[in-house]
Amino acid sequence: MHITVIKLINDPKDTTSADGYDSQVDQLFDENGLLSQSVNSFRPRMAQTAMAKAVAQAISGRTTLIAEAGTGTGKTFAYLVPALLWGGKVILSTGTKNLQDQLFLRDIPTVRKALNVPVSVSLLKGRANYLCHFHLERTLQNGRLTSREDVGYLRDISRFAKTTTSGDKAELSRVPENAPVWNLVTSTRDTCLGAECQYYQDCFVMKARKEAQQADVVVVNHHLFFADVALKDTGVAELLPSANTIIFDEAHQLPETASLFFGETVSTFQVLELCRDILAEGLAFARDSVEWPKLVLPVERAARDLRLAFPQDSIKLALHQVAPSSPFFPALEKLNDELQAIIPVLEKQSERAETIAQCHARATELLLKLEAWQAQASGAGGQAKGDTDQGKNEHVLWIEAFSSSLQLHRTPLSIAPIFNKQREGSPRAWIFTSATLAVKNDFNHYASQMGLWDEPAQSWPSPFNYEQQGLLYVPNGMPQPNAADYTDAVVDAALPVIEASGGRAFLLCTTLRAVNRAAERIRNEFERRGLPFPLFVQGAAGRTELLDRFRASGNGVLIGSQSFWEGVDVRGEALSLVIIDKLPFSPPDDPVLAARIDALEKKGLSGFVHYQLPEAIITLKQGAGRLIRDENDRGVLMICDPRLITKPYGRRIWQSLPTFKRTRELATVLEFFNSETSINGEANNSVTEVLT
Repeated sequence: MHITVIKLINDPKDTTSADGYDSQVDQLFDENGLLSQSVNSFRPRMAQTAMAKAVAQAISGRTTLIAEAGTGTGKTFAYLVPALLWGGKVILSTGTKNLQDQLFLRDIPTVRKALNVPVSVSLLKGRANYLCHFHLERTLQNGRLTSREDVGYLRDISRFAKTTTSGDKAELSRVPENAPVWNLVTSTRDTCLGAECQYYQDCFVMKARKEAQQADVVVVNHHLFFADVALKDTGVAELLPSANTIIFDEAHQLPETASLFFGETVSTFQVLELCRDILAEGLAFARDSVEWPKLVLPVERAARDLRLAFPQDSIKLALHQVAPSSPFFPALEKLNDELQAIIPVLEKQSERAETIAQCHARATELLLKLEAWQAQASGAGGQAKGDTDQGKNEHVLWIEAFSSSLQLHRTPLSIAPIFNKQREGSPRAWIFTSATLAVKNDFNHYASQMGLWDEPAQSWPSPFNYEQQGLLYVPNGMPQPNAADYTDAVVDAALPVIEASGGRAFLLCTTLRAVNRAAERIRNEFERRGLPFPLFVQGAAGRTELLDRFRASGNGVLIGSQSFWEGVDVRGEALSLVIIDKLPFSPPDDPVLAARIDALEKKGLSGFVHYQLPEAIITLKQGAGRLIRDENDRGVLMICDPRLITKPYGRRIWQSLPTFKRTRELATVLEFFNSETSINGEANNSVTEVLT
């Protein structure tokens, strides 16, 4: 067996009959196979074996496969086993850095050891994850730190630089991943000196890319993969030509991630960051030549004035929503003029230092982006025809304002033609897998988003006994979701259920405003009623820390929004209740969503039926998937939104969810939590009829 395996790895072009692959997969996943012998927790699952066969066939034929595998199927092993055996050069992309680390540190080593295969594996992250020797030295020298905490963190990072072999900031747990000091000691595409850097030979980014070039399996994440396709700045482009197999796990995230990177964004923050660096480098290397503070001041002022063109703290506007008389347009023109004025000065001073030459290149690139956006805005009215070599494609021009910065976006209406072009060239296997790709076993929405219209799609159900393990509860008497007191009504309905479950609950909200209001109400109610449940609220600490504290508490209640709807795994009794406040429809005022709906309706299709509803169902499936994570888990999924019952589309939504027993009666929920056995058939029969 091992000899055959090694032969297939060393010669990925070697072909084996379909029956041959199926037979080997059956042997590997059998109760007496290598996985059972080597992995203590492994148990054969029919769906897992079937998925592994489908992946093996796609790898063999260099074809595409869309693979939905329900929670508990074991999809990670189902794609890793054929990938390590027959995948040749494999690029494995994940939706999150957490899963990326899990695959690299745990799952791949486990499978590799079980199969006894000589596969080399590399972990590749974006450059912002790696310490930069050059920027660390500059920060130590110029001391641009604003807090005592950052000074301590910088000391830790300096010591870390002398001992680490990877430079991956994830290894330095003492310094939080989101600490501002990391921005000063890592590089960006704009601030990297490349081969001109004195530390180039020791560069952690370059080392990681070199290891990836030589590895059989490279683990990346979706942001890195698509940033490279768009920017050619992550090293993935150098890997693609030699890759035989590309696997996307958590593939439901791809449309949003690809839209982000296939578009283009330019921001006032980038301009202000450039001004900061021009001032620092100018004073360091050419103090006698230019009055650097006076040079950058007009540019900084113009960037801030552009942000102030919109007085709101946070907005998203399509270009056509900006009034022609708005101060935005003259402010954008002014910023272009001021940025253009400093470029000749930077060009003249470039010979004084490589870092000043780099600032000149950044200023030129920023100006080109601003001018391109402005030129498209002048004749586009919010939507522009693309004329790049990516093929005919329409884009949405829109503006997003934050408290201290403004972003100008150009986002494709559809990523399908762009992504299809990226998939052209040498034949290779493309595997797209997730627990949530279909809507009631219909893959059309996902396939159309990704341009995978004619590709095979298969679904394998979860092995969990959802009818015995879970209950779907839609409370009676809820107001409409747009009611002013809706979040209060959610809390009122949830409190008796939380009390019955002994805490052990997630409350998943669709907005941060709802998170804050629910947290305020629940905190007061817990105190008033003397309920001993620890409360964990998004924003009070990092996601990982909150989850660790929630698990450790054993009876906690966690309130969160989007980042807790997926990628969160709490097994066992610590989580027995998931409450969802509203059906997760995207805000209709989102400029890109509005443009996509408009485009569908111009084709005679319903934007709601063909876009908003499938998106909401896939997101809801992710949230619901937090509840049952193991064959011994039991729990209640409480969806408070009355539209699940009152709207015609409600049936399509709940039929896409796990096959829980269903009720609208609080008494049935209380009985579920009071019983150590499943709900009795009589109660189930009476309440199931309500939702059918």
